Amino acid sequence: MDPLRELCGFSAALERLLAAPDEPAFEAAWEAVDLQQLGWEALAHARRANTEALEPALAEVDRRLLAVLERARAFLDPHVVTFRVAELERWQHAAAAALVGARWGVAGLRTVIGDTRAPLPRRYFAFLALAERRPSDAWPLFRTYLRTPAAHHAFVAGAVEAARHYPGSSVELVALFARIRGDQLLRRFLAPKILESLYVLGDPAALPLLEELLVAGHTDPDPDRCEVTRALVAVRKLTGRVAPSAKFPDPADPAVARSLDEAESLFEAERDQLLPVTVI
Repeated sequence: MDPLRELCGFSAALERLLAAPDEPAFEAAWEAVDLQQLGWEALAHARRANTEALEPALAEVDRRLLAVLERARAFLDPHVVTFRVAELERWQHAAAAALVGARWGVAGLRTVIGDTRAPLPRRYFAFLALAERRPSDAWPLFRTYLRTPAAHHAFVAGAVEAARHYPGSSVELVALFARIRGDQLLRRFLAPKILESLYVLGDPAALPLLEELLVAGHTDPDPDRCEVTRALVAVRKLTGRVAPSAKFPDPADPAVARSLDEAESLFEAERDQLLPVTVI
């Protein structure tokens, strides 16, 4: 999909919201174009590198988001106030960060990230845009978030996903996993991201952790959430063998290889995706 066309489509959809005379019309306009998917896809492509040509369209989207926000906040409908306003706010921060990237590049994104007076979601989306661009000198910043226990979970998640593009970062990811493994909420959130980055890196230094997770990892029917499945796929990639595990005791069963092939295909499709999380 052409990023400029996506942004123009998003801008046109926002114009329809501005024209809505009341709450039901506003909600109908939102649903008619599947605005949720349209907005996030357009802004995801706009925050990547080489987006200078998108600056005018991003500026227009940013202005319209501010206008739609003002209109939505005037409504009294609880659904609009609770859900639509929050989503519009996230989009506006994401659009503003993408606009900074288009205008001033990596230097502008670093300025937003370092501005503690800026809204946290705006700093986060600038951080995500920096991770998307993968500048060679940004690894120390990402590493700082991986090493800081009190760092905001969303920034840590972004740093974990960014680490997959920096060879030699496996040691930091393994150390982070060791630090969070006893915190079940944080582990459920970060472990799939850590294991996905370790899979992409393909570093033998991660093999002891991966082999441990074969028998001690959390299991889940969803391969994306299953530590054992992720460890199995990564171990097979590193060693060429299917190891016994808590989830699949018989590694010679043909069904196991099929399950791992399907999971690996899924992981390969997602290896370059940096997915935003909700920042409150």
